[in-house]
Amino acid sequence: MSSASLASQIKGLTFDVFGTVVDCRTPVTKALVEAAAAKIASPAFGSLPPDIQARVRALTRDDWAAFTQEWLYSYGKFTHSFVPGVTEWKDIDTHHYDSFIELLDKWQLPGLYTPDEMKQLNKIWHALEPWPDSSEGIRKLGTRFKVSTLSNGNRSLLADLNEHGNLGFQYLASAEDFKAYKPNPATYLGACRQLGLEPGEVAMVAAHLGDLASARALGLRTVYVERRHEEDWKPDEERYREAKEWVDLWITEDEDGFKEVAKRLGI
Repeated sequence: MSSASLASQIKGLTFDVFGTVVDCRTPVTKALVEAAAAKIASPAFGSLPPDIQARVRALTRDDWAAFTQEWLYSYGKFTHSFVPGVTEWKDIDTHHYDSFIELLDKWQLPGLYTPDEMKQLNKIWHALEPWPDSSEGIRKLGTRFKVSTLSNGNRSLLADLNEHGNLGFQYLASAEDFKAYKPNPATYLGACRQLGLEPGEVAMVAAHLGDLASARALGLRTVYVERRHEEDWKPDEERYREAKEWVDLWITEDEDGFKEVAKRLGI
């Protein structure tokens, strides 16, 4: 489909947020590194067991980056395993907090932080930095189309990210609204209803082909924006090669993200 044809068919754009609009990895790793350094420098550090002190001192930035990646993996595992009406509802803030505790135990760092310190660290997810093109690009697209999040993040989290990053979203569609997580159809179709549009009038924007495949199966159009380290599908996989044929608009990593999307759609 040509960009002009896509632009003539759609009236709204729904955006995945984590990884697509905001960088999940760099800010979280930075916060973990800084928190560990502050803990080491605090008077309370000396009261921790010697083995935990030694382990914390030995951790490098690469180690904390690996910790961040495990935190992100736990998010994906949680959302994909959630069954509406069967699994007890838990929002993403709560999941992130519970997962943080589990990971500290897994890394043999139990008790490193107090509950209040962990709650404060968990707030980093509310202050993730947008990719350089995100704010300007979304605002440009909003001059012609309805622009909305479509994220597994809870509403308060999305509201904070929208404000923190000056993102300019006109609507905030959250999995919390539907008590289901992507890729459940209720999320995509629910977001379309919130916009007052049919699925074919909405384009899903994401840096994850799996997300787009789920949206496409329900009739939404698709815009793929490559982001560093975000794609799970490998270029040598058949499904990745096939996606090259069905994605309506594909923006490569060396192009200008959402600003390029706006340009291609005639803005």
